[in-house]
Amino acid sequence: MFKYGIDHLTVSKAIAIVRGKEKAILTDEAALKIQKSHDIVLTVAQKEKAVYGVNTGFGPLCDTIISKENTSKLQKNILLSHSVGVGNPIDEELAKLMLVLKVHSLAKGFSGISLAVMHRILWHIENDIIPVVPEQGSVGASGDLCPLSHVFLPLLGEGKVFYNKEIVSTQIVFEKLNIQPLELHPKAGLALINGTQFILAHAVMVVDKLYSCLAHADLIGAMMVEGLMGSQMPFHNALHATRPYKGNIHVAKRISQFLKDSEVGDSHKNCDKVQDPYSLRCMPQVHGSSRNAWLHLKEVVEVELNAVTDNPIIISEDLIISGGSFHGQPLALPLDYACLAAAELGSISDRRTYLSLEGKYEGTPRLLFQETGINSGFMILQYTTAALVSENKGMCFPASADSIPTSLGQEDHVSMGSIGGRKALKVISNLENILAIELLCASQAFDFRKPLKSSKTINAAHDLVRQHISHATEDRIFSTDIEKAARIIKNRTLLTITNEFIDSYSEFDNLFESY
Repeated sequence: MFKYGIDHLTVSKAIAIVRGKEKAILTDEAALKIQKSHDIVLTVAQKEKAVYGVNTGFGPLCDTIISKENTSKLQKNILLSHSVGVGNPIDEELAKLMLVLKVHSLAKGFSGISLAVMHRILWHIENDIIPVVPEQGSVGASGDLCPLSHVFLPLLGEGKVFYNKEIVSTQIVFEKLNIQPLELHPKAGLALINGTQFILAHAVMVVDKLYSCLAHADLIGAMMVEGLMGSQMPFHNALHATRPYKGNIHVAKRISQFLKDSEVGDSHKNCDKVQDPYSLRCMPQVHGSSRNAWLHLKEVVEVELNAVTDNPIIISEDLIISGGSFHGQPLALPLDYACLAAAELGSISDRRTYLSLEGKYEGTPRLLFQETGINSGFMILQYTTAALVSENKGMCFPASADSIPTSLGQEDHVSMGSIGGRKALKVISNLENILAIELLCASQAFDFRKPLKSSKTINAAHDLVRQHISHATEDRIFSTDIEKAARIIKNRTLLTITNEFIDSYSEFDNLFESY
């Protein structure tokens, strides 16, 4: 049972809450903090002293005083005027995640929100009546003003929602369920739309999906080592102790375990080949660097998950601070780093796929087919990985390197972290397909090692693939195979099976294995 505003939120817990695997509640303890902060806002709203967003306009209108009679309309208008999103709706799961993240932040008791508003947001979460949020419009400056406005339009009975897996007008849903729109109190609108929950929701999914890709890349790469009769020496712990990057050490340890007690590896220990190409022997260095990028993002995201990203922050009646806690830069930079890390993982995977087609390794035929000419074999699969890798390269320009001033210069430096988050998820989606194709080629190459066996891990992984995708002896529609392989990766069944054969992780390894 997770307690909003009280317990420590992690990526895995946030996803579990969204997917209904963990229940989350608002406790009396959190309610007291929320009410105390709300009472302060109501008191301040009755005073003459200007407090940003309570009795003033927003952005460049911060010096415009709003009358007591118009404070409620001010909060409604900010949601209406800031709902300017364009593009396709984000996934329903991402939008629901935004709600969960916002509730946890508001429940810290520094935003002045009312319990009535909190309970209505929780109603949306618990009943899966999730706002429709356009994907474009945030510059990640005052957080995610535009998408958060769309998230909370339903509080006013406005906008659209996902209802029974369809997109429906909020007004129609409210009429059907006899739900009344809320009237917003002073600061409510501002508290709802100031924050980084759009960027953060994307970052949460990047942490989760990139973890899966990193884990699969090590395993598939190890299978490719076996298929191409590669050396195990580049993964020796003594080597990596001399250059002790955390990610490198972890990847080398994993691959060594994957290849442990392999008949294939033992069969060529004394061969005269000196070195393998980089895409095989430098996996600890390349995969490990991407692991380090992932670790940095995970640590930043966990801070943000438990932070208050509102403005102004209500510390006490005498201390209301207007600052910049909503700025997306802390997330924007590591998201760009993670995007590059994912692209590099795809780049080296494509090189291993290419290696497997060359026919230069003992027992591995060219294009992974015994009979070519009439058959093209696996040749064209690598065209697809090349296309996806190239597309990913084009998305690696850091969104955070750009800043276009907004709000008549009041917001004169913006993070563009929302764009970075969207790009990173697209690159990871491409990466899943790149790894799926490498999995097909590695499995095909491994078939030619028979009757020799590999380790328990690689054997189990290969058996799982062959349960769904047969060895190819003649040309067929390989897009079907790619879809099946991608499904294996997305379902993470390979990881479930192979984790049984991994020695227990140390505290050091758990840095990379828990989130």
